[in-house]
Amino acid sequence: MEWIDIGANLTHHTFRKDLGQVLERAASAGVSQLVVTGMDEDESVNAQALAARHPGRLYATAGFHPHMAQAFSSDSESVLRELAARDEVVAIGETGLDFYRNHSPPEVQQRVFERHLELAAELQLPVFLHQRDAHQRFTEILRAYRDDLVDGVAHCFTEGPEAARDYLELGLHIGVTGWICDERRSEALRQAVGVIPAERLMVETDCPYLLPRDINPQEAGLPVKNRRNEPSLLPHIGRAVAHFTGRDVAELAETSSQVARRFFRLGGDEAAE
Repeated sequence: MEWIDIGANLTHHTFRKDLGQVLERAASAGVSQLVVTGMDEDESVNAQALAARHPGRLYATAGFHPHMAQAFSSDSESVLRELAARDEVVAIGETGLDFYRNHSPPEVQQRVFERHLELAAELQLPVFLHQRDAHQRFTEILRAYRDDLVDGVAHCFTEGPEAARDYLELGLHIGVTGWICDERRSEALRQAVGVIPAERLMVETDCPYLLPRDINPQEAGLPVKNRRNEPSLLPHIGRAVAHFTGRDVAELAETSSQVARRFFRLGGDEAAE
């Protein structure tokens, strides 16, 4: 089975010493392509550079996570625009709203989010979206720009069926992580995945974050000391998604990979024309 990880923070410092081994484990697990997330200016530059070193296998996004919105400037926008012209950069983001911790003030987050959407619309690239504790305002802003956007994915979706339906009505795709493997807090998500059509569903690790709670790193052949999530665990997440959607896991792997290739316009047999 082949899988595509649409959200991997491979520029994170925890991957600095053994990224080659991480990518080898991913390949052995059947993860053929990965999209490296850009979180701010430096991380977006690093994500593009990393993807350029692994053409056809790694791709990148370019944007500012809402936590980092306060650091966004006109110079930053110029950098994102330059990065977006590179073949490796396949989406604008990560971008959105996060009112859970408000590391950047809400009004700043909203302004920067809107600027990302304007840039994505201008460049005709999809948007890689983040939302936490800001569903109403997030959907309001998206609705105002949706007609001009090529596409968007609600990355690391953790909410219930009602929120999923809101995103589907906006024509968004939805990305599901190992959150679904945590029996303590995933009940809403487990109910929601069943309403997501196969043609809108993608899977991701969001590594090094969100190590699936139900996995033993040692048994999975991972370094035990740091309990870091890795792309090689994507098939484990995929099996959980298949279980809670009632779908065959091989079919899920195939369809989610096809969806990812079309959405991000990746290279491969199923890439968009």
